[in-house]
Amino acid sequence: QVQLVESGGGLVQAGGSLRLSCTASGRTFSSNGMAWFRQAPGKERRFVAGINWNGGTTYYGSSVKDRFTISRDNAKNTVSLQINSLKPEDTAVYYCAVSRFASSGTAVGTYNYWGQGTQVTVSS
Repeated sequence: QVQLVESGGGLVQAGGSLRLSCTASGRTFSSNGMAWFRQAPGKERRFVAGINWNGGTTYYGSSVKDRFTISRDNAKNTVSLQINSLKPEDTAVYYCAVSRFASSGTAVGTYNYWGQGTQVTVSS
């Protein structure tokens, strides 16, 4: 059974940092792109950052570029998201996801495995 488990969320003041991690079990995803999405209350789930199968290419949503950094460790079957200079508008549940393909993409439908999410709350 495939499982993705996120960790690292929490309550942080604006300007602070967090590091989110996602560990996969049940199979390896070293040939798949991976990504982070987020969903704020009452809003659609939106792409935050993606990374291709070997970590050589990364993509970011326009609102997080230069503040977020995605990385992966295929040996540990993990993907991480370093979040700096947090803003209140970054408050959301953050989800990791595994792509159907070697690359990542911005569309939710690109991904066929999802974690349960980790809450990030940024206070002003």
